Amino acid sequence: MNRGDLRTILLAEDNPADAEMTMDALREAKLANPVVHVEDGVETLHYLRCTGPYASRTPGPPAVVLLDIKMPLMDGLEVLTQMRSDPALKRVPVVVLSSSREESDLIRSWDLGVNAYVVKPVDVKQFFEAVQTLGTFWAVLNQAPFTSD
Repeated sequence: MNRGDLRTILLAEDNPADAEMTMDALREAKLANPVVHVEDGVETLHYLRCTGPYASRTPGPPAVVLLDIKMPLMDGLEVLTQMRSDPALKRVPVVVLSSSREESDLIRSWDLGVNAYVVKPVDVKQFFEAVQTLGTFWAVLNQAPFTSD
């Protein structure tokens, strides 16, 4: 399988340092999947729906969305709400990567159908290991069901 056949990993993260750390971890996992970085919830939905600045991108769902909760313009929970109510996006795997330890964020994420919730640890080594494991699972091993409803 060449890189052109691999589905994208969509990273929705507004903090430049966290985004770089996440992309470094994915590179260290030696994933061939291209990574697209968006910085807010509105841009995330534009990418997923092939609208706005992403209107000309090749259609198709990403392998996984790595989603921060606390983002400008539209937070990650609203993005997740819209994804799960959209027949074209409801089965796209979503992993929340958030510094939020608020129980309400965790509960709401699970209620909205998140596939995994990872609290961004202070320990960089633990964070790298978590992202590498998630990236490998969602990008390489897992196949999301895509059926029409």
